[in-house]
Amino acid sequence: MGKKSRMGNRNTYSDEINSEAVAYALSSDQPRYKIAETLGVSNGSLAKWIADAKRDAEPDALTADERADIVRLRKRVAELETEKELLRKAAAYFAKETTR
Repeated sequence: MGKKSRMGNRNTYSDEINSEAVAYALSSDQPRYKIAETLGVSNGSLAKWIADAKRDAEPDALTADERADIVRLRKRVAELETEKELLRKAAAYFAKETTR
């Protein structure tokens, strides 16, 4: 398997090589670690490529970062709604006090 470039101890493989490795791994009955060994890539890299390919195959699927953002944003929306309700009540209270 040819390498695209070499940076330090990390190998960077072309998209074509990644795609071919994923296709081979998904079509094979061999364990992933054996396939990675045969291809000369790390088992972790092959696992990531497979996971990325499966995620990319599901266009509506969210990434872990996107899910984390949704959770964070929902919490923030809840906080803002609570603040808005408190301010609405405070404004109503002070409006009532100034009309007396």
